[in-house]
Amino acid sequence: MAMQDPNFNSALAKGLLRFITCGSVDDGKSTLLGRLLYDAGMVPEDQLAALVRDSRRQHDDVGDQLDFSLLTDGLDAERQQGITIDVAYRYFHTVRRSFIVADCPGHEQYTRNMATGASNAELAVVLVDARKGLLPQTRRHTYICSLLGIRKVVLAVNKMDLVSFDQTTYQSIVDQYRELARDLGITEVHSLPVAAPTGDNVGVHSERTPWYDGATLLELLETIDAAPFRAEDFRMPVQWVNRPDQSFRGYAGTLCGGSVALGDEIVVQPGLHRAHVDRIVCAGADVEHAVAGQAVTLCLGREVDASRGDVIADARRPAPVADQFTCHLLWLGDVALLPNRTYWLKIGTRTINARVMSIKYKVDVNSQAKLAARHLDLNEVASCTIGLDENIAFETYATNRTLGGFILIDRHSNATVACGMLDFALERSSNVHWQHVDIDKAVRGANKGQHPLCLWFTGLSGAGKSTVANLVERKLHVLGYHTYLLDGDNVRHGINKDLGFTPEDRVENIRRIAEVAHLMVDAGLIVLVSAISPYRSERRSACELFAKGEFLEVFVDAPLEVCEQRDPKGLYQKARDAKIRNFTGIDAPYERPEAPDVHLLNTGKRAEQLAEQLVEQVIGLLRSGH
Repeated sequence: MAMQDPNFNSALAKGLLRFITCGSVDDGKSTLLGRLLYDAGMVPEDQLAALVRDSRRQHDDVGDQLDFSLLTDGLDAERQQGITIDVAYRYFHTVRRSFIVADCPGHEQYTRNMATGASNAELAVVLVDARKGLLPQTRRHTYICSLLGIRKVVLAVNKMDLVSFDQTTYQSIVDQYRELARDLGITEVHSLPVAAPTGDNVGVHSERTPWYDGATLLELLETIDAAPFRAEDFRMPVQWVNRPDQSFRGYAGTLCGGSVALGDEIVVQPGLHRAHVDRIVCAGADVEHAVAGQAVTLCLGREVDASRGDVIADARRPAPVADQFTCHLLWLGDVALLPNRTYWLKIGTRTINARVMSIKYKVDVNSQAKLAARHLDLNEVASCTIGLDENIAFETYATNRTLGGFILIDRHSNATVACGMLDFALERSSNVHWQHVDIDKAVRGANKGQHPLCLWFTGLSGAGKSTVANLVERKLHVLGYHTYLLDGDNVRHGINKDLGFTPEDRVENIRRIAEVAHLMVDAGLIVLVSAISPYRSERRSACELFAKGEFLEVFVDAPLEVCEQRDPKGLYQKARDAKIRNFTGIDAPYERPEAPDVHLLNTGKRAEQLAEQLVEQVIGLLRSGH
């Protein structure tokens, strides 16, 4: 329908506005948006007929009144519950402007969907129920809008018909919201009273609000100046290397800032390779220049090392490069964020290993108070420091949304667990460098006549890890190998003396043990680590510190009831008596290895037999050179 409308091209020429509708549940977002589409003439006759039919079917007690929420609540579950669950995108236009609107859910558990909708918007229409005023979800959505760089808001005080269009009620809500917006740095707030079902001040001025002489919602959206923010400097994340045959090699991507022209000198970041732009191909044709928002293929004047994830930037004003940052995070995961756990960070077209090193503070979205926190739960916002395994080219989020905004991905489930905004790089990121040393791991290992190796024993308390590890070390020592046993209990008397047994401390405990083991392997030793290490994520992170073939995960497997019967330290009984907390297997989880390198079933066999079995495998590896 829209593509044949004679006003379509005219509307496009006047600019596209991306906005969201948000606010608390039952504030009437979907109804307002449906009414807006209706008043804008964007509901075709057949859809209108269906709306009339569906409204009568679902509301047989309201006569011919239309339920405009049915136009935008597309999911069956949404219609049945009368709520919005997922983000619903709608395109419409008037003779003055074209629009893409994201109708965002109001329930707290769907805040992640709201953040998704807000991430590409230039303006937010925030609804408030005139009877209820500002609710926690209103404040949370406004905070997220501020966090994601939305600086213009239309405050629609809805359901004015249910408060008899009382001006005092309206003004009180507006005053409270303006104060909130000012505290959050939202510079422009337009407000108006509306009644979505009857269309008061939505598409036409209401006679029931003579005290309001401002624009209708549709007029505001048509005229408000909300041009999308464009970064000034040329930046293009490389999406893929376009090489259909030997005669053509180009780097494809979408410009996320500035412009590029034939002959411009560029640099491929985070490296320093420079070249000149030889060709710009856009939509199958050569062009002389391209601007932000365009998808192009750049051909360079000479061969450079560039691949997906790199950033091609203006050589005169390259992007900063760093691997440690201060950032803001909105946590979207059902499982809490634990500092020092590793995640995948996706920024631009780059995906890289990342670790939240510390939580500086979390924010109470109702009061904006800064609170101490050791972890983050669903929908919580915090200022954090984050570290990456490698340097990246970046911009602050305020400068460039593409190179300043990122998501965190759980490495086990592949679920998106956070969205983040980079604030600035930490100074130590650029001031701390790797120092070259002449004597390396290979030399140290050769001097000892062995290949360095880490044997990582995991299993429940009482499974027999330390017993088997101790026997294995004795046998290797007798055979002349240079070893060291890092026992989980022993390291808690020293380097990890300050750590407890909370999930956060367990993550840090394993991180430190892994780093120490890594140094010992670098020294040429065969290191045996005996630690419960209950989480798969941390065992995987430990493994990734080592080169291929240097790490063996050894699962010492014994059923919980067997471990409890053994209870060599009396800890299970204390845990059952609630004298100690966070005990693995009782009130703290143990995540069994899914594919351990060595699986030692410690039932029915003596520890000596298990040790002998493992030593044979290890010696086989050592003699084969992995």
